[in-house]
Amino acid sequence: MGLEMEVMSEAAAPTTAVVPAAAAREPGVDVDIYPLTRYYFGARDAAAAVPRGLETAADRALRLKANFAARGLRTSVHGVLLVELFDHPHLLLLQVRNSSFLLPGGRLRPGEEEVQGLKRKLSSKLSFVDADDDQTIEEEDDWQVGNHAIGECIGMWWRSEFEAIPFPYMPPSFRAPKECIKLFLVRLPMSRQFIVPRNMKLLAVPLSQVHGNAQVYGPIISGIPNLLSKFSFNVISD
Repeated sequence: MGLEMEVMSEAAAPTTAVVPAAAAREPGVDVDIYPLTRYYFGARDAAAAVPRGLETAADRALRLKANFAARGLRTSVHGVLLVELFDHPHLLLLQVRNSSFLLPGGRLRPGEEEVQGLKRKLSSKLSFVDADDDQTIEEEDDWQVGNHAIGECIGMWWRSEFEAIPFPYMPPSFRAPKECIKLFLVRLPMSRQFIVPRNMKLLAVPLSQVHGNAQVYGPIISGIPNLLSKFSFNVISD
């Protein structure tokens, strides 16, 4: 493997069971997940045109405020990608500087459609190409082929200010929210290459470790197991 995929697991056995497909509670909620061993993980050089990792918190706040004044509400889209390991669903997360954890995704461009924007961001973070630059339709459509598809929006979060804690609803005090964050379930194919920038790590984290662990993963990621409770996971192992 070009980049060793890191697995984060608990000492105790996972507490979130994998439910057989036959136990689905309503039509359309089955999610096929495939073993981690079916995926290849590699690395590529980070895009040279991304100096924002060096900016200070004050510089970032000024940039976000200027963008809000010019464009209004900031909308971010992120993908929830699942794999199987030790008979338990694992969530794919990006880690930056061995500290913060992120879902793959990012900000939409002005007027950009949500699914199309998420395709672009997934290609930028998890593929060979730098999708923030011009790219072909075929490269973006690689995320929407056959059973490999960006599915439904499973959660929305709101920020009153760019540095504020996000809420999973719109509080009455939010007169002019600054950011809307949307999570989409991404159904992966049985195999795929994930190529991430060298300044990031791609981790497979068990849902049982993420669940309720806002201190480590933040309120959005730690709430994903609750959002996935409506789905039944069908592990495809052959």
